[in-house]
Amino acid sequence: RRTYGFRRTTILAGLANAVLILVAIGGVTWEAIQRIGAPAHVDGGLVALVAVGGVLVNGGAALLFARDRARDVNQRGAYLHLMADAAVSAGVVVAGVIVWRTGWSWIDPATSIVVSLVILVGTVGLFREALDLLLDAVPSHIDPAAVEAYLASLPGVQQVHDLHIWPMSTTDVALTAHLVVQPDDRSPRFIRDAAHEIEHRFGIAHATLQLEPADADAACAQPARCL
Repeated sequence: RRTYGFRRTTILAGLANAVLILVAIGGVTWEAIQRIGAPAHVDGGLVALVAVGGVLVNGGAALLFARDRARDVNQRGAYLHLMADAAVSAGVVVAGVIVWRTGWSWIDPATSIVVSLVILVGTVGLFREALDLLLDAVPSHIDPAAVEAYLASLPGVQQVHDLHIWPMSTTDVALTAHLVVQPDDRSPRFIRDAAHEIEHRFGIAHATLQLEPADADAACAQPARCL
């Protein structure tokens, strides 16, 4: 029943990660707003000292995901989650020092709100991208027009239609397309070479190409569905 296996769970994990971060941002912001109206006494020096450890631990862990975050929404979610924790800790360090030096207790919740807004910007982008992948949108690092142009440039190809590109997971991408070609160009080697080049150029490892002869009698079997 699951011919693609469980690859798509990585997209669900990325979406869940974004939702959890948004919930956490909402909780931190709500708590900070309440504390601005009734600031509690804070030992700024101790708070800053403890928060330094949070910056080092979370920042170091985030670096482990930094290299692959550009092409994997799940890795980017983990990276953003850890960077969010590191940013909160950094904000606490700054707030702790200011409270320690000035006694302004309201600085602590105010800093939390500012940090939450900064993290919110990145998290909304992550949420939108994960949702797009879940809805089978073309991954952001692939230009569908460039893929179509390459297919149209292949020797013997007269037309490209019914082109679809969608994510199977956060790292695996699939493609299907109909190519109208001359009868003598319909060879297994033609398909193999084209699929290899698609993977090399665009990172699409699962390409399925349907060759259709150029004569009118063998046109697309379902023209209403061929885009």
